[in-house]
Amino acid sequence: MQKALKLRKRMKKKKHEFVRQESWRYKRLHENWRRPRGIDNKMRRKIKGWPPTVSVGYRGPKAARGLHPSGYKDVLTYNVAELEKINPKTQAIRIAHTVGKRKRARILVEARKKKIKILNFKEVREVTREEEKELVEEEKPEEKEEEKKASERDKTKHKQKTTKKRRRRTEKR
Repeated sequence: MQKALKLRKRMKKKKHEFVRQESWRYKRLHENWRRPRGIDNKMRRKIKGWPPTVSVGYRGPKAARGLHPSGYKDVLTYNVAELEKINPKTQAIRIAHTVGKRKRARILVEARKKKIKILNFKEVREVTREEEKELVEEEKPEEKEEEKKASERDKTKHKQKTTKKRRRRTEKR
């Protein structure tokens, strides 16, 4: 396995950037690879001086295909339940970008317990359940304070409107 990964890495260094035929000549053609198909095409006929074409010989070793450079198979996870299916010896997890902080923290804790490697892990302090409860409790009083402030603002606006109406009425009389 490690031998195949090393070989793949070495082959990758030698591999060319495969470009579309004459993309360097015309601005309207992008460099994205397209297979040359014309009957007189120089690239298709592999004429000297023309860029190389994609072929089977550039492919990596079969044992290393689909593996992360660390040697583990990459598995995308969305929740803690998916960790049960993972073999820590051969597979590593990548937490999906749509997963939020709280669930991500739980996944990190469970993965550490099961000794599963995490590929897209950034050093983030784990949030324990006790801290989670504290955070939730802290959020609730803040929300109530904000609601009180908003209601007070509404009351003052209402008072201002009513006083304006009264003034207008008295002026008309």
